[in-house]
Amino acid sequence: MATPKPGPVQIASRNPIPLSSSQESQVRELYYKRVRGYCADEIRDFASCALNRTFSATWVCRQQRLAMNNCMISHASQQEQDAAREEWFATRDERRQEREAKEARRKEQEKFHREWWGLPPLPEDEQASAMTEGKR
Repeated sequence: MATPKPGPVQIASRNPIPLSSSQESQVRELYYKRVRGYCADEIRDFASCALNRTFSATWVCRQQRLAMNNCMISHASQQEQDAAREEWFATRDERRQEREAKEARRKEQEKFHREWWGLPPLPEDEQASAMTEGKR
């Protein structure tokens, strides 16, 4: 009987909360940003070497490329993914407040636009104005 090959070892994450696909992509962007931040010097060295080169950059910039890859591999860990996820959760309220403020600005601009051009208010504007008049 043949013994099955063991697959890659999965390290359990400290953040088991499932996220939607778009949320996971935001966490992944934070993760990549953090790793690129750690390896900024190596990335800059490789980029300056590869500037104005085509396929010859593979050979000419080999040391810089290997240094950049080693740095990124060493920092690309489950702990960094967990840290990025924790950062995403920590800034969740901040992002919600930004969205709400942006929506409020949009509504205010739309209201100003309608008043400026003499357009009738939207039905939700009529409801909101009726509610505020009823409270007076």
